[in-house]
Amino acid sequence: MEMLQRIALATIACAGTSVIIESQAHADDETIPKSINLYIGSGPGGGYDYYGRLTARHLGRHLPGAPSITPQNMPGAGSITAANYVYTVAPKDGSALGIVSPSVSLIEGLNSPGVRFHAARFNWIGRLASIANVSVAWYTSAAKTIDEIKTREMLIAGISINSPLSMLPRALNDYAGVQFKLVPGYADSSATMLAMERGEVEGTTVSWSTIKTQKSDWLRDKKITILVQYALTRHRDLPDVPTAIEIAKGERDRDLLSLYVSAADVGYAIFGPPDMASARVKAMRDAFDKMVTSEALLGEVAKSQVDFDPTSGVRLQNLLISEAGKFGLLRAERSSKP
Repeated sequence: MEMLQRIALATIACAGTSVIIESQAHADDETIPKSINLYIGSGPGGGYDYYGRLTARHLGRHLPGAPSITPQNMPGAGSITAANYVYTVAPKDGSALGIVSPSVSLIEGLNSPGVRFHAARFNWIGRLASIANVSVAWYTSAAKTIDEIKTREMLIAGISINSPLSMLPRALNDYAGVQFKLVPGYADSSATMLAMERGEVEGTTVSWSTIKTQKSDWLRDKKITILVQYALTRHRDLPDVPTAIEIAKGERDRDLLSLYVSAADVGYAIFGPPDMASARVKAMRDAFDKMVTSEALLGEVAKSQVDFDPTSGVRLQNLLISEAGKFGLLRAERSSKP
């Protein structure tokens, strides 16, 4: 309403019909569609799917008109498929949202094949939780610490080569001298964990949240050893597990690894396509901020015991803009390799 009043004051000297047309245009910009699709860049199960469906259940009731929100899984190419779709194909009228890999900025910054998006140009709505990815070893593996994998090769399952769950252990090989041998091509995290259970590989890389919510029995029965966490600082649940930064070979290696693990701060975040009307973006962000403090959502989070440390869309937007300017060092380093 304040915006409409400003428009009316700014155009007070214009003809009455002009004021009506201008006001109607802005009213259309503020309208939220009655139904919204939320595209999830992974298959069923796992962190993206959980937080995407959590948002789909709760966000609509805080938006004008209480629209229905339908989650749609769109796995492929380490979330690139879903990110590309929301960026280039999905409507810009507020009827499409997404949740994908928090490493979208890294994926873009490395000029990964197939990327058709600019992460900083998405309209970031808000984050539900930061993300701590971890590499784990099955209990039958001979390796029990990350230092042991510096002296012997360890076979681990991965998804697409563009997935952070594949990028992170490969970066650890480059900058920490670890000997992970990646077997890529599994459909999603659930498939990599099943491969580990079956003995096809010795370990995998997955989010800590996924382990807590889906495989708590592994922790109870000591089925896995958590080798390393990909974050700038140790997660409160994992005080005895070293971070990737801690085991880097040197200062330059730490700087480069920090770019890989900075995605932890982006976390499980909701975004809209570029070129959405600013009034719609604001409505979405306001609704998100209300959602993450609502009793209904907090009650569900408490029961599931998942990580939950929300942050605003404005802060996320600034973070992604900042990240976009940092990848020159990494691209230069990679291009210098034979």
